[in-house]
Amino acid sequence: MVVFSNCSSKPDNKNKEPYMNETSIPAENNKVRLSMITVDSTRLDEYNTFLKEEIEASMWLEPGVLTLYAVSEKDNPNKMVILEIYADEEAYQKHIKTSHFLKYKKGTLDMVQSLELIDTTPLIPGLKIK
Repeated sequence: MVVFSNCSSKPDNKNKEPYMNETSIPAENNKVRLSMITVDSTRLDEYNTFLKEEIEASMWLEPGVLTLYAVSEKDNPNKMVILEIYADEEAYQKHIKTSHFLKYKKGTLDMVQSLELIDTTPLIPGLKIK
């Protein structure tokens, strides 16, 4: 399974909390979501190619996409979870209208057997993946 994230390094200022989000948008405004996806196991490699391309483009081209971290179950690699963190709702709305996201959605439509989107509340807003 492909895994990507936008990781920050330790801040130089030792008085700051470690790995905190330092964007101009308050972390409390972040949109954090889990995407629970089941993919047709016979098309897993094809799906992962689309996913990798979409995540890489999103991370490079969209400043409002803070993290896309995809993992699959060890014993069921066709079942995956993507941790998605956006600067805010506006960044998310922009993301789902990009050409790379629309290409991913259209290209994988018949591969995805189930999709559940779960909006979450961060317990420690602004904490970064190290």
